[in-house]
Amino acid sequence: MQSKAADVPAYIAEVPAERQAAIKKLRALCRKIFAGHEECLDYGMPCYKRDGVVRAAFASQKGYIALYGCGKVLSKEMKAKLVGANCGKGCIRFTKPEKIDFEVIEELLREKAAA
Repeated sequence: MQSKAADVPAYIAEVPAERQAAIKKLRALCRKIFAGHEECLDYGMPCYKRDGVVRAAFASQKGYIALYGCGKVLSKEMKAKLVGANCGKGCIRFTKPEKIDFEVIEELLREKAAA
């Protein structure tokens, strides 16, 4: 579901309470790894762009938290580390925020940033 928030902090304030910690942690990782990229809302979700190209994004959807832009860089080894995640071509979906392995997500985001 697309947000009508004006900025990323407003987007996070709209996220259900049980997901806010996970969303804040995703934002912190993205800000660290994609330093020098523009943080903005695009497509109704927080995005990290460089030269107008979205490199990564995340969103709190109705039934899951999604990380976008990383599906194409998933190796079989990395996919195996994402226990409990549903991996699509362009996104990774987590139905339970408490099951997100942020160490694996950081590794994945670093791979994406290097690609």
